[in-house]
Order: sequence, then C-alpha cells, then structure tokens
Amino acid sequence: MSNVTTAPDRPVAAAPDRVPAADAALLVYRGFKFGAAFFGWLIAIAMSVLLSAAVSAVALLTAEILDYNRGDAEAAPAAAGLTASVMGIAVITVAFYSGGYVAGRLARFDGARNGFGVWLIAILVAILAAGAGALLNSQYDWLGDVQRPDIALSTEAMATGGVIAGVALLVLTLLAAVVGGKSGQRYHEKIDRLIVEE
Repeated sequence: MSNVTTAPDRPVAAAPDRVPAADAALLVYRGFKFGAAFFGWLIAIAMSVLLSAAVSAVALLTAEILDYNRGDAEAAPAAAGLTASVMGIAVITVAFYSGGYVAGRLARFDGARNGFGVWLIAILVAILAAGAGALLNSQYDWLGDVQRPDIALSTEAMATGGVIAGVALLVLTLLAAVVGGKSGQRYHEKIDRLIVEE
C-alpha cells in the first residue's frame, strides 16, 4: 500500500481583468447622472434666492440700527462694494454646496462628478441667459434706459474688482459643488458600512 498524499486544491485566482458580478452591476449606477445634477442645480438656485433674501434683510436691519444710508456708501464706495461682493460670493458658494450635496445624495455614487455637473449646468444656463440678454438688448436697447449710479471709482478699478470677483466666484462655487457632492455621497457610504458590519 503506497502512501500518497495529495495537496489540497488551491483556489484559482481570478483573472485581473475579470470584474465580479456585483461590481459589474453597480457600474450601471456610477458616473454622471443628469437628473441628479439638474435637481441639485435647482436646489442651488432656490438656496441662492432664500439666502440672498435672508442676508438682505439682515443687512437692512443692520443699516437701520447703525444709521447707515446711501450717502455713507457713496462716501466709501470701495468698502461698500467689497462688502457686497464678499457677501454675495459667500451666499452663492453656500448655495452651490447645498446643490452639490443634493446631487451627491441623489446619485449615490460619484458625488464629486455630479457636484461638478451642478456647477457645469449653472455655467451653461448663465451663458445661454447672457446670450439671450445680449440678443434682446441689441434689438430693444434695454440697458440704455438703466440709470447707473454715480460711483467715485475709476473704470479700471471697477473692471479689476469685477474680474477678481468673477474668478473667485467661479473657483469657490466649483469647489463648493464638488465638496458638497462628496458629502452627499458619504451619507450612503456610512449606510453601506453599517450593512456590511451587520
């Protein structure tokens, strides 16, 4: 009788290019989702309106308490313009964070990509609105009827401030939307971890 020992069968390693069935099924739900980004954009617009109204109410109340009027703003236009720009950028940044968060929650996966989608939809809509406004103004000259306030600032200073504010607005809203999307996705990741632990 021969003593023959057989080695236990070793599990065959999966091919590196083979994707598990569960992961393959999840791939359908990953990536950019227009619906999530679109509703996130709607939330960003709604939050912009609500926060702007709240900040305006606080600003009017503060001006009333401090007896700050239009003459004071015209006496220090740079400070007034800087304050208004900072508050406006802050409000819109918070609104885009909210929109990105909603997009990340709705999409479940790839929150950063869907948060970027919120920002991209806003940029595209702004470009279309600006184009439509320029076309209508070329026909009806609506801007010619607008009475511009007398501001004791040079055109160069106003242009420089506008460029800086525009770049800051683009960068901060993009970062806020992406971070908000990641935060919305993290909600689902926490639930997934709890399910795996159970």
